[in-house]
Amino acid sequence: MTIDADTTPDADTTPEADTTPEADAGPIPVLAVSPEALARVLEIRDGEDDPGSLCLRVTINGVSGPDYAYDLAFEAVADADEDDDVCGQSGLTVVVAADSIDRMRGSTLDVPRNQGQAGLVIRNPNRPNPLAGKDIVLTGDVPDQVRQLLEESINPSLAAHGGYAELVGIEGSAAYLTMGGGCQGCAMSAATLREGIQVAILEAIPEITEVVDVTDHQAGDNPFYT
Repeated sequence: MTIDADTTPDADTTPEADTTPEADAGPIPVLAVSPEALARVLEIRDGEDDPGSLCLRVTINGVSGPDYAYDLAFEAVADADEDDDVCGQSGLTVVVAADSIDRMRGSTLDVPRNQGQAGLVIRNPNRPNPLAGKDIVLTGDVPDQVRQLLEESINPSLAAHGGYAELVGIEGSAAYLTMGGGCQGCAMSAATLREGIQVAILEAIPEITEVVDVTDHQAGDNPFYT
């Protein structure tokens, strides 16, 4: 059985300290489960045949804008692969697929904070690299290269969530950016900048060693994330 997990409208990279339960005796989980999410998952699992034999298996199955996309499903604990991360958490066995472990480390499965929103959310501090699998050839001086990278590789991903990034200026080896649209006032924008945009710019343009967000996030009238 597959469980719906919506990670877009309510994504947050800083889960509250009291929402993550301590794992059962064993290693620190790659994906922690909040008490509220645990209750929902156990309620669904207990409606399955032989619930005690089932685990919640979580896999990153793609990219959605600046975030990862996930697949959550109940599977037999016995079917977990040797290299998967298997962790018991308050009566629930959580399995993170081996090829998703590094990209999910430090995440929390939680319920949405938006009133009336159903489903579950994964709050993941990690972000996909916008340049992964792309062969980017940048031309012009350093400011032109930054603008080209934003326009061709970064903003198309941010646009999926109603946002964009613009270059304000270059000072020494630092690029100053402002974020607009859904990224202005966004609770996730700092992590998006650090884990996604900055990584991409530093990788593609060696002359830049720092990316600074100068957005006035307090002025965001209708941020996509709350």
